[in-house]
Amino acid sequence: MEEEAYELIKRAGEKGVLQSELWKMLKTNSREGSRIATRLESKGLIKREKVLYKGRWTFKLVPVKTETKEIQWTTLDGCPCFTCPNIRECKLGSAITPAMCKNLTEWIEKLIRKSST
Repeated sequence: MEEEAYELIKRAGEKGVLQSELWKMLKTNSREGSRIATRLESKGLIKREKVLYKGRWTFKLVPVKTETKEIQWTTLDGCPCFTCPNIRECKLGSAITPAMCKNLTEWIEKLIRKSST
């Protein structure tokens, strides 16, 4: 339901959606609608703006503009994962994990040093 709510808010754009209207669109109650809005706000996906509507205070929900960055293949140049013989076994919770990979750590550190100069 959270995803559906976010899509509705995104479609509304800068005009936004009143929180009370969102509950109706989702066919839910005010309590659940408020929780959904709060979760979306805590994730940084929306802003809740306090507005006076028909003599009552409510929130207008508007999407937060996100900056998209284009990833260049050159950014991934030299990533050891692409040639790693253990790629099929490498995952969180496994004996082989990206968090413990010396080659990956060294490659990331090299990128950081390169970008800070």
